[in-house]
Amino acid sequence: MKVDGGCHCGNVRFTAEVDAESVRVCHCTDCQTSTGSAFRVNVPVLKGTFKASGGPIKQYVKTTADSGTKRIQGFCPECATPIYSSRDHTTEVISLRVGSIRQRAELKPKLQQWCRSKLEWTQSLRDLPQHATQRG
Repeated sequence: MKVDGGCHCGNVRFTAEVDAESVRVCHCTDCQTSTGSAFRVNVPVLKGTFKASGGPIKQYVKTTADSGTKRIQGFCPECATPIYSSRDHTTEVISLRVGSIRQRAELKPKLQQWCRSKLEWTQSLRDLPQHATQRG
C-alpha cells in the first residue's frame, strides 16, 4: 500500500510502500516511554520505498530494554514527531510510526506484541464515554 505522511510541524514529509497486513501494536515499555502513551503502532516499509523530503530526520540509537538490541529512532528535530525505527543506519528496513502516516485509518493492526507490558486499561477503552471533539 502506498502511503505518505510527515511530522506535526510539516518539516519532514515522506512517502513509502508498506505491508498493510503487518501493522502491529507494541506494548513494550520503551514504546510507552518514547510515545508518552500506552503503546505504539508500527508498520514495516517495503525495502527501498521510503523517501523523505523537507528537513533532515534526526536519529538517535536506543538500546532496547530486554534484548539489548540497538534500534535507531528517527524523528523530526523541530517538533520531535517520531517517524520510524531501524536496526541500522540505512533506511532500507524500517518500521514507520502509523500515527505519522496520513492513511493511518486504513492501517488496522493485525498483531499485538510485548503484551506482558500492556496496560490493562487499554482493553476497556470502548466502555468509556465518547465525544466527537474535545470537551471543556
